[in-house]
Amino acid sequence: MLELKNITFNANESGENIGIIRDISLKADDNKFIVITGPNGGGKSTLAKIIAGIVKNSSGSIIFDGVDITDKSITERARMGIGFAFQQPVRFKGLTVIDLLRIAAGKELSHSEACDYLSEVGLCAKDYINREVNASLSGGELKRIEIATVLARNIKLAVFDEPEAGIDLWSFNNLIRIFENMRKSDKKRTIIVISHQERILNIADEIVVIADGKVIKQGSKDEILPTIIGTQYSSDVCPRMA
Repeated sequence: MLELKNITFNANESGENIGIIRDISLKADDNKFIVITGPNGGGKSTLAKIIAGIVKNSSGSIIFDGVDITDKSITERARMGIGFAFQQPVRFKGLTVIDLLRIAAGKELSHSEACDYLSEVGLCAKDYINREVNASLSGGELKRIEIATVLARNIKLAVFDEPEAGIDLWSFNNLIRIFENMRKSDKKRTIIVISHQERILNIADEIVVIADGKVIKQGSKDEILPTIIGTQYSSDVCPRMA
């Protein structure tokens, strides 16, 4: 279980201390699919990076599986089973897909094992296994390969920061299918997704709405989704893929 206790984050802008995250407390239970949503600029992505250890919170504590990880580095958190997927996956010139999967898994994966992970994200293994992770791959392809690396790590907590960013409708449809399969998987993992998209919100177990650096709503999908559709938040929170 992940628990955030009174998390704050302040940024210094032009000598002024700006509150980005304001005293957020929430819990993410094991084996839940949780979507964090809310208006742009509300602090969602910052909170995701705080969970992963990319950004250090100004105050408050983070508990993961009963251990205080507030002062642990991103590497230490990764070793404990926390994974993070960026909005724009990193491209690696000269590194092949199977190399990336082996690095993620931390072991010498066989071609068959690597192919299994690629198949889980809807990629034909023979077309991708030896390709370089570079500019020849589309945004949707990179996104799915990054998710495959998350699966290869067999992590306990996966955090995705706006995974729909920069991909087309076809890739988005595949992304939804991948998340649905991850949610139904018998592997024990908690998934946290930062997203505005209604279709992603629709497969959530729980929805957390953040605005102005604070949690303003939290509960089951059935409780929260009807309250944010057609409200002042709807244009930001639930746009549809065109």
